Amino acid sequence: MREILSSLPKIFEGFDGNEPAAEAIVFAAWKNVVGEALEQHAVPVRLIKKRLIVAVSSETWRKQVADLADQMVFKLNAALGSSLVSFVEFRIDAKVVREHRRKRETERIVEAEWKALAKKEVTPQLADAAKAITDE
Repeated sequence: MREILSSLPKIFEGFDGNEPAAEAIVFAAWKNVVGEALEQHAVPVRLIKKRLIVAVSSETWRKQVADLADQMVFKLNAALGSSLVSFVEFRIDAKVVREHRRKRETERIVEAEWKALAKKEVTPQLADAAKAITDE
């Protein structure tokens, strides 16, 4: 995943100054950098001139993550191989965080449904045949 993230700025070099592209790159890296547990409580909302706006659910969470802001900036830029973020600003917006959690849960359910469907489609014979395939 890190290789994919670090290649994104190179892909968008021709779009220098394109904030929507930079925002998409940073948002893609966010979960990988902060981890799934924190990502449930701190959701990137906007990137404005290298200032990343992150919604948190409460003042308690804002205080908790504010101390980690410098580390987050460093890790994001290191993962991306580019200085796309210079500052993280945390804003309390419980509605955004709730909506993000709901969306993530829906994605997990859909993914689980696809996995269950795929498991039904892969018969023991098909699985054995796939195991017999060699990669030279």
